[in-house]
Amino acid sequence: MDCGIFTSKTVLLFLSLIFWAAGAALAYVGAYVIKSYDNFDSFIQDKYTLVPAAIIIAVSVVMFIFGLVGCCATIRESTVGLSFFFLIIMAIFAAEVAALVFSFIYRGKINADLERSMNEVFMKYDGQGAETKSVDYLQTHLQCCGAMNYTSWSNTTWFNSHNNTVPLSCCKNDTSQCTGRMDQPDLLNTQGCEAKLDRLLQDVLGYAMMVVLGFAIIKFFGMLSVCVITCKTGSQRSGYQPLYA
Repeated sequence: MDCGIFTSKTVLLFLSLIFWAAGAALAYVGAYVIKSYDNFDSFIQDKYTLVPAAIIIAVSVVMFIFGLVGCCATIRESTVGLSFFFLIIMAIFAAEVAALVFSFIYRGKINADLERSMNEVFMKYDGQGAETKSVDYLQTHLQCCGAMNYTSWSNTTWFNSHNNTVPLSCCKNDTSQCTGRMDQPDLLNTQGCEAKLDRLLQDVLGYAMMVVLGFAIIKFFGMLSVCVITCKTGSQRSGYQPLYA
């Protein structure tokens, strides 16, 4: 059997396996992005920032299904199936490019969104509501205190009604003597939460963008491979030869 045809079929079968692996990886990435944003949803009012993650998960499902289609089309030596597989690769490639574009757009809006919402959430801190749980989780998880820094609490209702103290979630993890007093900054996490949360979300979205870009490159070479195989078989053979002679 022609070595080029054998190699081309092997490449397509391998590409189908990559589709399955890529689908699983993208599903994990999309879920990780959504989980990261969900942990701090009280501080993110613009839910459109989750559009890239939704696209990533949708692409992962499609990739898994059509990876099976590509594998069957190659084994069954179906020219029509391979043409359909090419269209699938092209559609997924376009979706991944769209996800990258949306990621670039919304990545620049994260900071502005946090600035609009964080001060409002901190002002609603009362020690027991939903906003309280969100703020405590944020300050404990990121080891920060206040919106801009720990002195930002001086402008809140909590600070004025609790003997000029900050919440205990501002205390450092390695101290048990912290009472939340501002005149003991060595016992407090003094860095602001806005900058840390912005950096975290930027890192998560950047990681997702790198993964999507990598798989988009794979799709590009997959489309190129299908084109080469189609042209070769069209000019030399009336149809596919068996995978093994």
